[in-house]
Amino acid sequence: MLKSLFNWKVLVNLVVAIGVFVGLVWLTFRWLEYHTNHGQEIPVPNVVNKSVHDAVKILDDTGLEYEVDSANYDPKYRPFQVLQIYPAPGSRVKDGRTVRLKVNPRTWAQIAVPDVINKYSGLAFQRLDQVGLKIGDTIYEPSIQKDALLRILYKGNAVNPGARLPRFSVIDVVVGSGPMRNISIPNVVGLSVKEARAVIAKSMFEVGLVEYEDGGKDESDIIYYQDPASGDVRDQGMQIDLWASKKTPAELRAKVEQLNSIYRMKVDTSLPPVRYEEVHNEPSYEAPVPAPAPRRETPKVEAPKTETPKAQTTTPKPTSTTEKPKTSTSTPATGIAAKPAASTSTQQPAQKPKAKKVVVE
Repeated sequence: MLKSLFNWKVLVNLVVAIGVFVGLVWLTFRWLEYHTNHGQEIPVPNVVNKSVHDAVKILDDTGLEYEVDSANYDPKYRPFQVLQIYPAPGSRVKDGRTVRLKVNPRTWAQIAVPDVINKYSGLAFQRLDQVGLKIGDTIYEPSIQKDALLRILYKGNAVNPGARLPRFSVIDVVVGSGPMRNISIPNVVGLSVKEARAVIAKSMFEVGLVEYEDGGKDESDIIYYQDPASGDVRDQGMQIDLWASKKTPAELRAKVEQLNSIYRMKVDTSLPPVRYEEVHNEPSYEAPVPAPAPRRETPKVEAPKTETPKAQTTTPKPTSTTEKPKTSTSTPATGIAAKPAASTSTQQPAQKPKAKKVVVE
């Protein structure tokens, strides 16, 4: 076995196989060095604080690729200034390596204006601040929507909800200050419906009911009546009703008189004004009458009555019989009849004389 192993033919084949293997390995590494530019490294240039245009030109000259990434806007740096580079400046990289640049954008990122029109100004200001918009001037304008945000202005121009503005932009807001009082109503009789609408809106009123005589809705019809009448004073935002027709107001005089009898009723001011007095019926409360305390009564002491017995004629009666007591009604010797004593509470009964027993012997 060992003898056959050390045969010259076997040894030749083994040497050839080893040589082929070593050659393949060497060729592989040489190919890798050529393909990956092994040993050919380029230092990353320092382009921090340069403009992005200058940085890109330098990287192109050194044979490096680049990617630009916008960072959050920082007002301390110039727009399009390179803030950071990766890999770090001075690092050695191969030719064609991609380098990432972080650049300061020109301004803040844009944001959408929130829909806060006709909302309460306090809540609208809070919402605008949350999205990053700064409130500049607050302009108050007469409106029936008091304390409501009416418009948003950016550089003097109105901005609609959804428009995109740079973050931290300064905007002006228009807020309603409440309706104006005692505004004179304009005269729109003789104007077309379209012209009347414009005049009423300009005078800060609103168009109410528009009644067309022919039943149509032609904006070219002529106004022949209005309510309230021109010259009256009303608050801002009040409605003005209109009557329109193809005919002129002079041709509709009877119709105008009929409407005057309904909407222009005259008040007779010759009568004295009626005065109303308010009567307040307040309940009266009487103090309860305390119950009278019971009075202690002292009974009167009556003087004993003296009676003078009358002379009686004795008649013989059986021994077993007794006489009934008699109540003396005779007057005393003084001749004055004795009256019972009066008492406030109780009256004591008169004392009865004792019965006498007469014995006949």
